[in-house]
Amino acid sequence: MKYVIAICLALMMTACARTTTSGISIDSSNQSVVIANPQLASKVGIEKADVTRQNGLLQAGVPVVSKVDGDIKLQYRFYWYDAKGLEVGGSESPWRQFILHGKDTMTIKAMAKKPEIANYRIYIREATSTW
Repeated sequence: MKYVIAICLALMMTACARTTTSGISIDSSNQSVVIANPQLASKVGIEKADVTRQNGLLQAGVPVVSKVDGDIKLQYRFYWYDAKGLEVGGSESPWRQFILHGKDTMTIKAMAKKPEIANYRIYIREATSTW
């Protein structure tokens, strides 16, 4: 019985691991790239993130580069922060899906919803669902 419980727990933890933000992220404030998934990082790179203001709102631009010949199904999500580095409430964005074609570059763009937003972080991961 102990073995059955241990196997069930291991399977549940494996299932939960697939829903994390595990992938690649970049912080606009210091341009530091965090690689939580080395396998994805071998296929996809992030170039210097762009930060501009338009009508008082922060605009993000993040070039994502394919390092492989085939298409890659990916998802991204932005998190928005104020000047103190605190996440701004009500600025959550959903995971959005896109296809990055082989050896291509795509710039992901988004605009903040509130003027107090000063920085952002974007997470990119492999798509978890079929489309």
